[in-house]
Amino acid sequence: MKYNLTEGSITKNLLRFAFPLMVGNLLQQLYNVADTLIVGRFLGADALAAVGSSYTLMVFLTSILLGLCMGSSAFFSIQFGKKDFEKLKNSFFLSFVMIGVFTIVLNLLVFFNIDAIIRLLQIPPEITQMMKEYLLVIFAGIFATFLYNYFANLLRAVGNSFVPLIFLAVSAILNIILDLVFVLSFRWGVAGAAAATVISQFVSGIGIMIYYFFWFPELRIHRRHMRWSSEVLKEITGLSFLTCIQQSIMNFGILMVQGLVNSFGTTVMAAFAAAVKIDSFAYMPVQDFGNAFSTYIAQNYGAGKQDRIKKGIKSSVIFAFLFCITVSLIVCIFAGSLMTIFIDPSQTEIISVGVQYLRIEGTFYFGIGLLFLFYGFYRAIKKPGMSVVLTVISLGTRVVLAYVLSAIPAFGVNGIWAAVPIGWILADLAGIWYYRKWNRTVKIKE
Repeated sequence: MKYNLTEGSITKNLLRFAFPLMVGNLLQQLYNVADTLIVGRFLGADALAAVGSSYTLMVFLTSILLGLCMGSSAFFSIQFGKKDFEKLKNSFFLSFVMIGVFTIVLNLLVFFNIDAIIRLLQIPPEITQMMKEYLLVIFAGIFATFLYNYFANLLRAVGNSFVPLIFLAVSAILNIILDLVFVLSFRWGVAGAAAATVISQFVSGIGIMIYYFFWFPELRIHRRHMRWSSEVLKEITGLSFLTCIQQSIMNFGILMVQGLVNSFGTTVMAAFAAAVKIDSFAYMPVQDFGNAFSTYIAQNYGAGKQDRIKKGIKSSVIFAFLFCITVSLIVCIFAGSLMTIFIDPSQTEIISVGVQYLRIEGTFYFGIGLLFLFYGFYRAIKKPGMSVVLTVISLGTRVVLAYVLSAIPAFGVNGIWAAVPIGWILADLAGIWYYRKWNRTVKIKE
C-alpha cells in the first residue's frame, strides 16, 4: 500500500501513511516491553533494573543507526518527489554500503568495550554480571536492527508504510513467544530474554530485505546503479550524519541521565525502567507521526509544492496537539494502574516513584510532540543541523538541570523528572523562532 503524498487530500493521506508507522513502532517497543514484563514479574527487581539500564544503552546505539537510515530516507523522499529514479536507486546502493560498514564497526566497538560501558553507566555491583550477560547476547542483534531500519525507511520514503508494519507484527509476536519459552520453560534468565529479542530482530530484518528484492521490482537496483557518485554521497552523508548526530545526542543525554538515576539505587532504577516503557508507549505514536510528517514534507519539498507544505504543517500541529492532550490525561489519571503492568502491586515504593515520574512527564507531552514535528520538518527541508541545535537545547537543559535539581534535597529524584519538560519547552520556542524566519524567506522552485 503506497501513498503519493504530493497529491490528494493532505490530512487523509498523511494520517493513512502515518497510522502503520504508529502501530509499527508500538509493536517494536514490544521487543523490550516483553523483556521488561516477563523479567520484572518472574526474575525480580534486580533483573528488571539490569534489563532497564540495558534498554537505555540499546536505544542509544539503535538511535545512531536509525539516524543514519532516517537521514538517507529524507534524501530518498526528496528524489521520489522529484521523480528522479536513477539518482534514487544510486542513493539506495551508496547509503546501504555506507551504513552497513558503519554498523559492523559499531558492533565490534561495543562488543569489545562492554566492561568500560558498564562502568560508565555506574551500574551497582549486585547487577553488573547480570547486565553484562544480557548485553553480550543483545549486541549480536545490532546488524539485524540496521537491516530492518534501512529497508523500512527505504519503503516508507516512497510511500509504503504498511509492509514494515507486517514484518514488525510477526517479529513482535515471535519475541513474546520466545520470551516465554526461554525465560519460563528453559530458565535461561536475562540471557533468554535477550536471545528472544535478537532472534526476532533478525526475522524482521532479513524478512523485509527479502521482500524488497523479490516483491518490489520498481525499486530494485541494477549494476548501473552500483557506482560511485561523490555528489550523491555528499548529500546523503550530510543528511544522514547530521540526523545521526541529532538522534545520538538525544539518546546520549538520556544515557547520561540513566547514570544519574542509577546513583539513586535499584528502587529508582526499577521504577525508571518501568515508567520509561509507559512513557515511550504514550508519546511514541506522535513521534512516528513526526516521521510520517517528515516524509510528507520531503516529498513535497522535492516536488516544489510550498503551499501543500504550509497546509500540512497546520494540519499536523492540530493533530499532534489533540493526540498529546488526550494521552496526557490518560497517563496522569491512570499512572498507578499503568505501573502495576510491570511491577507487582506489593512493590509500593517502586510504584510510587514511577507514578511521580509519569505525572510530571505526562503533563507536558505536547512539548515533545511539537518537538518531533520540528525534527521531521528540518530534516525534510535539508536543514538537519537545526534539528541538532534543538536537540542540544532540549537535552543539554535536561542533563544540566537533572544534575542540579536532583542535588537539592527538596527536589531529589523528582528534579531529574522535572528537567525533561523544561528542555522540551525551550527547544520548541527555538524551533518556532527559526520556522518563522524560514517561512519569511523561503521560495521553493516549482
